Amino acid sequence: ICVIAHVTAVKMPAFHRHEEEKFFVTAEGKEPVPSIYDPATRELSVVVPSYNEEDRLPLMMDEALDYLEKRQKQDPSFTYEVIVVDDGSKDQTKEVALKYSKKYGSDKVRVLPLVKNRGKGGAVRMGVFSSRGKKILMADADGATKFPDIEKVEEGLKNLQPWPNGMAISCGSRAHLEKDSIAKRSYFRTLLMYGFHFLVWFLCVKEIRDTQCGFKLLTRKAAEETFTTLHIERWAFDVELLYIAQRLKIPIAEVAVNWTEIEGSKLVPFWSWLQMGRDLLFIRLRYMTGAWKLETRKYN
Repeated sequence: ICVIAHVTAVKMPAFHRHEEEKFFVTAEGKEPVPSIYDPATRELSVVVPSYNEEDRLPLMMDEALDYLEKRQKQDPSFTYEVIVVDDGSKDQTKEVALKYSKKYGSDKVRVLPLVKNRGKGGAVRMGVFSSRGKKILMADADGATKFPDIEKVEEGLKNLQPWPNGMAISCGSRAHLEKDSIAKRSYFRTLLMYGFHFLVWFLCVKEIRDTQCGFKLLTRKAAEETFTTLHIERWAFDVELLYIAQRLKIPIAEVAVNWTEIEGSKLVPFWSWLQMGRDLLFIRLRYMTGAWKLETRKYN
């Protein structure tokens, strides 16, 4: 298994931005995307990976933008952007997002359509690389985490100061809800969940109980260092992200957030868990054997 993991490893993540992906789509036309290497010009960037989310996206966007607009009125120095990354959707996700861009302006709501589906990790990375925020929040399109809970993860980030080299990560966590969620799940899904948690703990990340909550806040420098090293582009990317952060000695906070299960999950219980289990094993083995290294590469 070690030999297979080593031989089949791509040494650095393959990253190519198609010509069409170098622009945000707006109601008026197109705008060139900025770079993660540019100085920050906004306080907060919210990156929303979206694949076939025409039905669930409006709930999340309504709640997020209502909160962000109220916060900006209370504090005019607070500036933000929401980047909806349409991950090669086959439905009207892009058109739904564009309605919000038209309503709030393309400087606040930015739509980045990808030519083909990259996976959740790949979509988040594209959004991160196109952001302008001092802090970058990953937020799922289903709105399962209540958006005002950003204040909790912000407090978690603040409590980590002073940030070494300007790097810190604060993770929303559903671990405190585990007993209630088990009562609603089948025995099979509960078994898969415990098996996945054990593999995460045993192979990769020991200090974070819930690695998969899609509500994570990173400083701009932490986002740059971790996402330029990231290899996994699908479901297990969160685990590799935190594994990289631990190896780089980036401080990480885990903060309890409110969470509600929303229908329409893209996770196929057995096959997705099987893929994640394989990815977890390969993360550990490939870094252990030197096939993957903690090296960054500048992306254009």
